[in-house]
Amino acid sequence: MKRIFVTLATILVFSITAFSQDATIYLWRNVKGMEKQPSVMFMHKAEKTSSETNAAVIVCPGGSYHHLGLKGEGNTTATWFAKNGVTAFVLKYRTAESFYHHPAMLQDIQRAIQLVRENAAEWNIDPNKVGVIGFSAGGHLVTMAGEFFETHNEIEKLGIQTNVSLRPDFVIPVYPVVTMQDDIAHRWSRNSLLGSGKKNQTQERKDEFSIEMNVPDNMPPTYVVVCKDDPVVIYENSFRLYDALQAKKIPSRLAVYDWGGHGFGMKDNAFMKEFHWNQALKEWLVELGVMN
Repeated sequence: MKRIFVTLATILVFSITAFSQDATIYLWRNVKGMEKQPSVMFMHKAEKTSSETNAAVIVCPGGSYHHLGLKGEGNTTATWFAKNGVTAFVLKYRTAESFYHHPAMLQDIQRAIQLVRENAAEWNIDPNKVGVIGFSAGGHLVTMAGEFFETHNEIEKLGIQTNVSLRPDFVIPVYPVVTMQDDIAHRWSRNSLLGSGKKNQTQERKDEFSIEMNVPDNMPPTYVVVCKDDPVVIYENSFRLYDALQAKKIPSRLAVYDWGGHGFGMKDNAFMKEFHWNQALKEWLVELGVMN
């Protein structure tokens, strides 16, 4: 009965938005027990160009798991992908600002992946080319999606049957929060994700949500971006992630820049003008067959 209910809900939501250039998809509308959850994603359809590959990407802005930088890290990123032939979905996931902690964030990104794949034919998307990109805390979220699709299936825990894979096909963490360990953890993000206090932040939980400690053998190809002068998230976070990926022989790349700080996103700023970091990313995506 639950399967029928969710399918009908999906039809209801998408019939309203399918023909909008910038459609709004409500992740949990009419899903029993989740109806009041505010999570949405905003679709930016791929421009009809010769570079279109029918790939899709889910964009997760940062904000310390407390709030979201939807404009600077969300919309600008989605626009760039759409112009390069990739349909993009900006995910407005739940955060601690509205009193949400784990598993809300992981539920949202797994649900987003599920819906994109289930509606791939309608949206002209190749279900085998669905990836994720995230910034700062959003970088932690997308790497969780790349790691936990089997061990932490939060969708099935809600009683929703998933007939598609929750594994993203590629993962792009940009100046990401990675570790929950005390020495270099971004503590605001950790508090927002796990909740504050010793009860919520046991060593066991810190280990469980430290990305570098949980890389599976089937982690998707991963492209990490970081600047050495990052004043917010200590850049060694990215090095720990990359070392863990290399140890498991996961196809991965680490793009390190001497300066650029934190929060540059895909905005037209001094860092972008100097390094054009998205062009280096594009070369990697072309190698994967995500872009042409």
